[in-house]
Order: sequence, then C-alpha cells, then structure tokens
Amino acid sequence: NLGALSKPSLLPGPVRRCRLHPCRRQQVPLKMDISSGEDSDISESEMEEYEDKYYEKLKNGNYKIKVSNEKYTCPFCPKKKKQDFLYKDLLQHASGVGKSNSDKRSAREKANHLALFKYLENDLRGTVGSSSSSAAAAAAAEDPLSGCDHDEKIVWPWTGVVVNIPTQKLEDGRSVGGSGSKLRDELIRRGFNPLRVHPLWNYRGHSGTAVVEFRKDWPGLHNALSFEKAYEADHHGKKDWFANNGVKEGLYAWVARADDYKSSTIIGEHLRKIGDLKTVSELMEEEARKQDRLVTNLTNIIETKNKHIQEMEQRCSETSKSLEALMEEKDNLSQAYNEGVF
Repeated sequence: NLGALSKPSLLPGPVRRCRLHPCRRQQVPLKMDISSGEDSDISESEMEEYEDKYYEKLKNGNYKIKVSNEKYTCPFCPKKKKQDFLYKDLLQHASGVGKSNSDKRSAREKANHLALFKYLENDLRGTVGSSSSSAAAAAAAEDPLSGCDHDEKIVWPWTGVVVNIPTQKLEDGRSVGGSGSKLRDELIRRGFNPLRVHPLWNYRGHSGTAVVEFRKDWPGLHNALSFEKAYEADHHGKKDWFANNGVKEGLYAWVARADDYKSSTIIGEHLRKIGDLKTVSELMEEEARKQDRLVTNLTNIIETKNKHIQEMEQRCSETSKSLEALMEEKDNLSQAYNEGVF
C-alpha cells in the first residue's frame, strides 16, 4: 500500500477543530524532526562532550538498561538481533563498540557506547543481579573454565588471532602496518591482559594479520576467551569474518583452534612454530600428573629428612649415654680416691 508507506508517523500533537465538523476534534500528525541533530553524526572532537551528555541521560533514567535481575539490553542498538545480555557481556559490548576502530561505527555511536560502558562500570556494578546471579558470578570467578569445552583442541600456549589489520602499500609494493605494541596496549585497556602481539610478515610485507599471546595458565585462558567473546558480541568474531556478507571493516578476532593451526596460511605456519594443539582436559591431566610427581618427590624428600633426623637422634642418644657412663666412672674414681686419701 503506497499510501501507507508515504503516510507520516502520528505522534501526540496539538488538537484543532475540524473545518467540516467544528464539533469534532482532530489529531494533527507530527513528523519527526530530523533537524534535531539525533540522526546527524558528530565530529571526533565532540565525542567527549556527547559521551558526558549520554552518561547524564543514562544516570537520569532516560534509557532502559535492565530487563530483569540478570538480563540487560543495549539502548543504542535497538536493531541488534541479540537484545538480552548478561552484565559482563553488555560491558564487553559497550567497550568493544566504544573503542572500535571500524569505519562502520560513527562517532556518535562510539560516544553513546562509551557512556554506557562508564554507566555500567560506575553506577550499575554494585547493584548487579540477585543472589543467584551473584553466586553464578562468584562461581565463574572461582572457575574461569566454566564456559569452556574441555575436549576442544585449542592452540597452547593460548593464542588469539587478529585479522583485517589496516595496511598501506609502499612504492616498492610491500605493505606496512601498525606495531603490535599499540594493539597490545589497546587490548590491555579493555581488560584482556595479553603478553605480546606479533604482527605477521612475509615477503610482501605486513600480512594484515597478527597473533596475540596470553599467559600459559588458567587465568590466561580466561582472558583469551573473554577477548574472543568481546569480538563476537560486536559481530567481529570468527564466524562473522568467514561469512559472505560483503566488505569487512574493522578488526576481527578469535582464539586459535585446530582449523587455524592446520591451515596453510601464514597464521597456520606461525601457530605450528610456536605452539601445540591440546585440550583443556589434557592440560588438566598433565597438570595433575605434575602435581602428583611433585607430591611424590616432596614425600620422598620428607621421608629422607625424617630418616636423617632419626639417625641423628639415635647418635645423640648414644653419645648422651656414653657421656653419662663416663661421668659415672669419673664419679666412682673420685670417690675411690677420696676414700683412699682420707
């Protein structure tokens, strides 16, 4: 119905008398005022000002954030398929969009998500969830592997993959790109705590890809998985990268797994040089074996020390008895001598 499509939106507006029927009242349609500035973008220099503006609106309750005790929504992504977030997932989403380098993200979009991140951190953190959600959060803190498939092959040491890094071609045809330290610092600011970021180079120069090195322990795996989930929440994960849906903009990232390790790309070649494929279950079993060996070694050391202590105690006892015998003999000699003299 073309008439329906061209019909302006009806919003509450002023009431006026109908010319044909003065006794009747007629609602006047109001058109959205697109000149208000909400649909126009802002410059990068205005981002901080708009971040403060949206932060105040969030504090004043102008936007609905909390859906239930455990579920939250992003008020600035009404068209997003996923509308229900856990607190930590919404926090990662707000941070990912706010600090995104993608050209798809407007300055206004970054500003309001930075404001949302600030509001979640400063104003909602202390009021998150009920006792059940608090218990779940505490359990997750105690067991960082709670959401991990223990039988899935993952590259160890824990490694992230970053693709679509911007590069530029020099006159000689070789490509150059940003340093790994800059990306590492950005990931640290977002709370993922990587050790290093290695850009991958070949004979053509910068490949536009990099690997992210995390600590080898369980907290390191937790950081790696959080890193992956943050990019997934921003639709810049592994599935999004390999989806055939047009031009890709911004960084895409995920945790390196078996298919990455076995690939014939520059990423696969590098992963095979620096790591192995292991499951969490295998690493837990290996760690348990190491702990068992350590306990056995410590037990043997303790038994050896106890044996030495017993030997020393026995020698001390024998020496003490010898001294007692000598003292008794001396006393007897002294007594005999005194009796002979007097």
